[in-house]
Amino acid sequence: MALPLMPGNSPNAQLKKERFHKSQHFIVYGGGMVLDLEKPGIGGEPLVGQKFLPKYSVYPKGEGSDLPSWVAFDKQTLRFDAYFKEPEYDAKVETHRIRKCKIFFYLEDDTIHVIEPSFKNSGLPQGTLIHRHRIPLPPPNDNQFYNVFHFNINKDIVFYSRTFTVTDCDLFTKNFLSKLGITLNEPATVPEDPYTNLRLQHEASMNPLRPYERLHPLKQFLENDGKTLRFYCLWDDTDNLFGDQRELVLHYYLADDTIEVIEVIPPNSGRVHVPKFLRRCKLPKNAPVQMKPPGAVTARTVLNVFGTMNEGKHVVLDSCDIGAATDEFYKDCDLAIGKEINVFGRRVLLTDCDEFTKAYYRFKYGTEDFTPVQHKAPPAPKPPRLVPPYNGFGSEEDSLGNCHGLMPKPVHKDFKKFMEKDSSGLNSNVLRFKARMMTTDPVHRGRVFLITYFLSDDSLSVFELEQKNSVKFPITNVGTIFSKLRSISEDKQNEVRAFLSHNTPVNCGFVSFESFRDLVMGLNCGLTEHEVLVLARRFSEHPAPKEDVTLMLSVAQHYLRRNRFEDYNLLSARFVHSDRQKSERLPAEEVRNICKAFMLPIPESLLEALLTEYADGGGIDYHGFVAGLNWLEHPAPAVMTDDILKYEVSARFDGGRSALKNINCSSLVKEIFSFSPNKGEAEAAAST
Repeated sequence: MALPLMPGNSPNAQLKKERFHKSQHFIVYGGGMVLDLEKPGIGGEPLVGQKFLPKYSVYPKGEGSDLPSWVAFDKQTLRFDAYFKEPEYDAKVETHRIRKCKIFFYLEDDTIHVIEPSFKNSGLPQGTLIHRHRIPLPPPNDNQFYNVFHFNINKDIVFYSRTFTVTDCDLFTKNFLSKLGITLNEPATVPEDPYTNLRLQHEASMNPLRPYERLHPLKQFLENDGKTLRFYCLWDDTDNLFGDQRELVLHYYLADDTIEVIEVIPPNSGRVHVPKFLRRCKLPKNAPVQMKPPGAVTARTVLNVFGTMNEGKHVVLDSCDIGAATDEFYKDCDLAIGKEINVFGRRVLLTDCDEFTKAYYRFKYGTEDFTPVQHKAPPAPKPPRLVPPYNGFGSEEDSLGNCHGLMPKPVHKDFKKFMEKDSSGLNSNVLRFKARMMTTDPVHRGRVFLITYFLSDDSLSVFELEQKNSVKFPITNVGTIFSKLRSISEDKQNEVRAFLSHNTPVNCGFVSFESFRDLVMGLNCGLTEHEVLVLARRFSEHPAPKEDVTLMLSVAQHYLRRNRFEDYNLLSARFVHSDRQKSERLPAEEVRNICKAFMLPIPESLLEALLTEYADGGGIDYHGFVAGLNWLEHPAPAVMTDDILKYEVSARFDGGRSALKNINCSSLVKEIFSFSPNKGEAEAAAST
């Protein structure tokens, strides 16, 4: 049944094609037109019987990674061990040679590189045998190239008519071929090379015609050049007149076994500094010794076999070192912590060494004990550096920089951190914490704070969150509390009178907070704990704490100096102008208002404490008050930062239940019930 000729039902394969170009089959070669049989047909499709040479890797497209081969297989190479047999036509003994080589297959472009390792005295041009390129297969498949599937262990491969036998490969190559599904053969053995065996037998049979000794000083130099052992030493010269203990540093050079000693001269010791205590040389163990003539100390000893001055001389090296110098010199095995060495008659004690020296002796000799020899008292601890108070110039960080050195440096700000941690878009780089005040006061216990930490400059801010009904306290309304107390019955009022007569001293009227609470809560008038606390605070005794006037003036001058306040003449003139009676006294409220008008940079609690100290029966002595604040003419002693913080904390947060010690119950009863404790006592006595 034929399908209708509709879109999607046509069998024509060219409906989805997009390329219909025609290739150019004629090229110019040798001055004439020649037909190029390798060009494809219309749209790039091959013609009938036409085969294209592979241009890409053997891995099909669409499988594995989408990256190109030169990216996916960059610097990945397969290495094979191989050999080939080369016939010898001119040699008399051997008929062939076995030449070992290495085959490198580069996965990124299927290129092959063959090299032959160089052997000593081989007589053959060794090195690169085949340069890196794509090698075609042997005929008749010479239109194709070798790929990774043509390689395997114990297999013959032909490169340009030369047969290579693959014997083995490295671990990476084995893993790579196994992942491709190639079953690897067992490793093959390399046959023996007759020419190599002949050379080995010949070298083994060679003996020197005369005895000689092998000295390789260059080997020691090349292996240990730049390596030096360092020991810290002590020379005790106290037995001599004006002698003392002198510290030395010994350097032992492993390149030539020489020793150098340098003296450590402490500052202000009065000694002349010399470059070296002992120049670099081999240190004899039995020094001092007699000086030997030139030529007596040599590395080799030569014997004159026969001959005269007129005849030719024949000399040989003396392998037994007959007549050689027998001086013993210090070696690295003779040096250790705690040992004494002889430095030309001076007994030097080795007390310690550095980390490289410890590692050297631990590796070569297996030494593990490197306990230093204590020969001097430990240094005294450095005294703590006290930070002086802020002087008012610049910021506190700038003033602190003056305490760290004579040349103050600007405050270092991490600009890189600022650029990385600064707010950008939705990333604020800010840490926020919710906090509450640590206090027993129920009023401040409910306050909520938001602590913000900025990662860009390590600064923080504290903000108090606004709460609903935070400024409406109906339970702290004193009028409501008084109304509840006035509503009690006459019997309860008599109980209050009896309580005052038995629990308060005469003409005093003060009771403790616990007794006051029991009394009020026993009236059963509907008062809450918070209302009782408000009532106790209203009628509590507030004794003014005794403050240190000198400390308060020092703290006040600290704030004034830091804010550069110097208008003391204007402040005094304003006080004199307000003193209409010329009594040199002003009320505390008026002095407080003038200070606020001049915007004195003093905390409110500190200002109130100063006004209390300078108050007397007639008001505030404003002349003494201004003189105490004047840091220009009457500077107060310097105050430490801890004292400032201590005072601020005590001034701001001193309060709460510590002030609720004595409650003036007499004033409370007089204000609420309109009778005095004395009257209550008289009525109670008359009733009895």
